[in-house]
Amino acid sequence: MIQTLHPERIAPPMGPYSHGIVCSGPGRWLHIAGQIGVTAEGVLQDGFEAQARQAWDNLCAVLQAAGMDVSHLVKVTSFVVDATHLPLLGPVRSGFLGAARPASTLLVVQALAKPGWLYEVEATAFRPDTE
Repeated sequence: MIQTLHPERIAPPMGPYSHGIVCSGPGRWLHIAGQIGVTAEGVLQDGFEAQARQAWDNLCAVLQAAGMDVSHLVKVTSFVVDATHLPLLGPVRSGFLGAARPASTLLVVQALAKPGWLYEVEATAFRPDTE
């Protein structure tokens, strides 16, 4: 079972995410390594929005390979190298998440592992055995 937490003692989420997620019962965990805006052919997409879409597409491919989808995401961490790109990220992220509201963290960092990488996303998912 996956349960979202929104305690009344703290401000509501400032976006499409949950403050906490409780996973209980038997199930499978999936830890997804950081995904970047590189296609299956190894081509880095041009520009922030294209890289973000590709990174989320890659993340969804890993979920699918594990027999999961975005509804199974319990934690997402995003890394952005330029805060001016934040307005572009919301619509991309929402387009992939739909109604899913995983716990989320967003970091603005000085750089990613390679020059030209503008966005990276990693995640953890849980699929209860009852599905």
